[in-house]
Amino acid sequence: MANEKKRYPSFDDIVFEGRNKEYGAYEIRKKYGRTMAMSIIIGIIVVFTAAIVPYIKAKNIAQIKQRDANEVIAEMANDINQEEAAPPPPPPPPPPTEQQTVVKYVAPVIVDTIKPEEASQFMTADDVAETVVDETVVEVIEQVQEEVQEEAPQEVFLVVEEMPSFPGGDVELFKFIYDNIKYPELAKENNIQGKVILRFCVTYKGTVDQVSIVRGVDPSLDEEAIRVIKMLPLWKPGKQGGKPVNVWYSVPISFQLK
Repeated sequence: MANEKKRYPSFDDIVFEGRNKEYGAYEIRKKYGRTMAMSIIIGIIVVFTAAIVPYIKAKNIAQIKQRDANEVIAEMANDINQEEAAPPPPPPPPPPTEQQTVVKYVAPVIVDTIKPEEASQFMTADDVAETVVDETVVEVIEQVQEEVQEEAPQEVFLVVEEMPSFPGGDVELFKFIYDNIKYPELAKENNIQGKVILRFCVTYKGTVDQVSIVRGVDPSLDEEAIRVIKMLPLWKPGKQGGKPVNVWYSVPISFQLK
C-alpha cells in the first residue's frame, strides 16, 4: 500500500463532492478541457484553410493565365514563321509593250518660183490688222471693262433714299402672289391657317435673293410662301446716293380657308 501513489481529488471532484454526479453537469465539466482543445484545433484548421485556399486558387489562376499567354505567344510566333516561310507572290506580268507607229518621213517639195497669181493671194501686215480690228468687238470689250471697274455693292440696307418697288406697286405684287399661291393639301386637311411673314433681299440688279421666314405658321405653308416669293419677277432696285443698292424687303402672306 505504501508503494501506491496517492490520488488527490481534482477540482471537479471538490466542486461536485456530495452532489449528484450522474445529473450530467459533472461529465460536462470533466470533458471541458478536451472539448476546448478540440475546438481550438478545429478553429486553427478552419482559419488556415480560409487563408491558404484563396492563395492556392490565385496561384493556379496566375499559372493558367501564364500558360494561356505562352500558348498565344507561341501561336503568334508560329504564324509569323509561317508567313516568313511562305514564298513571295510572283511579280506582276510586265505591261504590254506599245507598238510605236513609225511615220515615214516625207521630204518637203522645194519650189523655186511663185506664180504671180499666187503672190496676189497673200495678205500684208496692214491687211491683217484691218481685218482683225472690228468696231463691235471694241465696244464689247469696253463695256466689259467698265462693268469690271464698277464693283458690285455687298452691303444690304434696311432703309434707303429710294426704296425698291415692284412693277405696278404693292397691288400688283400681292396680285402676283395670290395668283400663284397654292394652298397645301396637308394644311387644308388639318385646317391650318395663319399669316407667314417673309424677308428677302432686292438686289441692286432687281432680283430677289436670300428669302427667309421671319414668322412662320406651319412648314407646309412656309415652304409654299418661299416658293412663290422666289418666283417674283425683276424689281426696280432701291437707290442710295443715286446708285442702285441691295435692300431688305418684308412681305406678309395670309393663308385663309373659305
